[in-house]
Amino acid sequence: MFNICPNCGENRADKAIVPEKEGEKAIAVCPNCGFQHKFIQLPLFILTGASGAGKSTTCLALAAKMKDVVVMESDILWRKELEQPGADLRKYNDTWLRVCKNISQSGKSVVMCGGGTPNDIEVCVERRYFLETYYLALICDDEILDSRLKNRPAWRGFTNKNIKEQILYNRWFLNNAQKTKPPITLLDTSRITVDECVEEVARWICSHLPKSDN
Repeated sequence: MFNICPNCGENRADKAIVPEKEGEKAIAVCPNCGFQHKFIQLPLFILTGASGAGKSTTCLALAAKMKDVVVMESDILWRKELEQPGADLRKYNDTWLRVCKNISQSGKSVVMCGGGTPNDIEVCVERRYFLETYYLALICDDEILDSRLKNRPAWRGFTNKNIKEQILYNRWFLNNAQKTKPPITLLDTSRITVDECVEEVARWICSHLPKSDN
């Protein structure tokens, strides 16, 4: 869907986007032949943060709570080879955006859990198919993050080196959330319950959904 033009057959993700007008859908224009394809352009929600900040637990509960969005865990497409130096993470992110683009044609926005930062997503060719991208990072105190990761089962493979890397990643969000474009909203999970966290995330999502989706 979308990337292969139904008119000329070219596989092009870099279509020109004509924003929706009142009463009309957005249009993707094939750069090869000019064919115009109407589609539903919705916002995309990225729930991010360091490992141990609470993303997976929150998303599991969020999926059960919210029926007007589709909640996806980005780790389901992750592969070990992506952890190697020089791995093409931009291709991985574009693949995820393409998945979200197609899901959104159901008329529901996607919440992608674990989706990185604006520096990772905004440069992707598939980003153009979304009305807006909204980012929320779960953060917590260093000591709490350290404790959560050390208490994970051994099969998760968290070493002292891994934990230090995640603490630094957690600090990156604290130091850079307002510097990225678009900026990242922060939610501190250090001293709130899972239910309270889910309520806050759901409220944040609803505040950015198009009125027709509510």
